[in-house]
Amino acid sequence: MADKIAKGIRIVGEQREVLGSALTERYVAGESIRSIADDIGRSYGFVHGVLRQSQAPLRGRGGATRGASEVQA
Repeated sequence: MADKIAKGIRIVGEQREVLGSALTERYVAGESIRSIADDIGRSYGFVHGVLRQSQAPLRGRGGATRGASEVQA
């Protein structure tokens, strides 16, 4: 799906469902929202919204987390 989607064009109905399925497939395969957004030429928020609307299982934000021993200290 390396085709750029022009900014400002509304994606609705069946076209949005098809896009949602394609983006969900990429996201579930491990690609980040930001890299998908860069690839299709749309914003992070647009891609995130399409994924949420498609009920994709969104991952956590990542980064360092505190272990149980650190929390008790």
